[in-house]
Amino acid sequence: MTRTVARPIEILLVEDNPGDVRLTKEALREGKVANNLSVAADGVEALAFLRREGAHANATRPDLVLLDLNLPRKDGRQVLAEIKNDAELRRIPVVVLTTSKAEEDILKTYDLHANCYIAKPVDLDQFIRVVKSIDDFWLTVVRLPSE
Repeated sequence: MTRTVARPIEILLVEDNPGDVRLTKEALREGKVANNLSVAADGVEALAFLRREGAHANATRPDLVLLDLNLPRKDGRQVLAEIKNDAELRRIPVVVLTTSKAEEDILKTYDLHANCYIAKPVDLDQFIRVVKSIDDFWLTVVRLPSE
C-alpha cells in the first residue's frame, strides 16, 4: 500500500517590514501545517515572483498570497488588481494583511476581489494569533485549487 504525503503549502508573503516578516515566519512555524514561505519586499518583486520572471524564473507558484497594501515601488492595491486581472494568477487566494483599518481600503480591496481583509493587530501576541488563524483557516479548512 502506497502512502501519499501531502506537499507543503506554498505561501508568498508580500511585506516590506522586516519585523512583520519575522513575526509571520514565527507564527507559521508554530502552525501545524507544513508550509514553505517566500517573501517579496515590494509589489514589483511580488509580481515578478508570481509571473516567474527574472531571478524568480524557477519560483514555485504559491497556494496563498499574504499581501500588505502599503508597499514600495508598486502598492498592494495595484498588485492585487494585476493578480486578479491575470487569468493565470486570479485563482490564487489573496489575503490582505495590512495596518490600514480605513473603510475605503477595505471596500477597494474587496472590489478588486481580495479573498479576505485583515487589519494587523499592533499587539505582538494578537499578531501571532491572527497569522495562526490565517494558517488554520486557509491551510487546513479551505480546499485550495491545484496549479
